[in-house]
Amino acid sequence: MGLPLWRRATAEFVGTGLLVTVVVGSGIMAARLSPDDVGLQLLENSTATALGLAALILVVGPVSGAHLNPVISLADWWLGRRSATGLTTGDLAAYVSAQVVGAIGGCVLANLMFELSPVDWSGTGRGRSHLWIGELVATAGLVLLVFALARAGRASVAPAAVGAYIGAAYWFTSSTSFANPAVTVGRAFTDTFAGIAPGSVPGFVVAQLVGLVVGLGVLVVLYPRAAVGAEEVVVPQLSEGRSG
Repeated sequence: MGLPLWRRATAEFVGTGLLVTVVVGSGIMAARLSPDDVGLQLLENSTATALGLAALILVVGPVSGAHLNPVISLADWWLGRRSATGLTTGDLAAYVSAQVVGAIGGCVLANLMFELSPVDWSGTGRGRSHLWIGELVATAGLVLLVFALARAGRASVAPAAVGAYIGAAYWFTSSTSFANPAVTVGRAFTDTFAGIAPGSVPGFVVAQLVGLVVGLGVLVVLYPRAAVGAEEVVVPQLSEGRSG
């Protein structure tokens, strides 16, 4: 028997919140430490994000699976419809809500840690088509990676693999790889290095959802029975009998 939904949703809330704290906080610190070198700022931000994401997956993975991303939860729900595995519709609603609220809270926390206003809407516009293409590519690759690992029985390496992929995607995509609707919403609440203007959020989210569809399409071609591994995305959860 799986863990209670409230515990899993709490894990998603905490994990996604801390992920955004890592992203935004490291972006603020990078801008302060290397004010005249944007490339170095990106290196610092991407390194902290990759390492922080891997650590957070290890922490909350046994409780909720460590989706930390509505796109991953949606993919898990959709694949699970085919084999009665993965998230239920109720689980999906709870996960996505927790992820979005957690992301906003994580951004507020980062702002407060660096003596900024709790909410300071970003003025960084990211509403251009080439950035949407970058988000599509980043999201499709993430979906393919996560579910290919689950289907191949290699979910144990997901923390390192997902962290490495996101860290790399900072550099090979034009958008610096948000690849996460909840994180995108959260990053609108800070006018710092990692911010995104509220008006640019819808375009990014749409591109991410298109990336979800593309990623699932490639996944089904390469792994026709990918739904079998839906219960091990991103990390296999504890059963109630093994929980502490």
